[in-house]
Amino acid sequence: MTLKELEKQLLALTTAEKAQAIQILVQSLTNMWQGIEKTPGVCGGDVCIQNTRIPVWSLVNDRNLGMSDAEILKAFPDLSAADLVNAWAYAHAYAAEIEQAIKENDEVMLEN
Repeated sequence: MTLKELEKQLLALTTAEKAQAIQILVQSLTNMWQGIEKTPGVCGGDVCIQNTRIPVWSLVNDRNLGMSDAEILKAFPDLSAADLVNAWAYAHAYAAEIEQAIKENDEVMLEN
């Protein structure tokens, strides 16, 4: 996507959507994704909860399958509620990335 194409899309957003886009840009520029990290060679380079091998896409997938936050925290005792808040914020900001990771993992599971 070119900057010109992005500009057209940004101008078409509602005021609320523009505010959200600004927030996402500020977070990405200031690296405000506390507790979230992407490390080459760890979990295939997928974004994970910091200092773990728990991919954000996996948590989102659990939630999509009907697990509550409490159930997810029980399943992953090393996670905190703050970790989930950070994961949900990241997943919301980068929904396409997370959806693609879930899709790719589903395809791998079907092959095995």
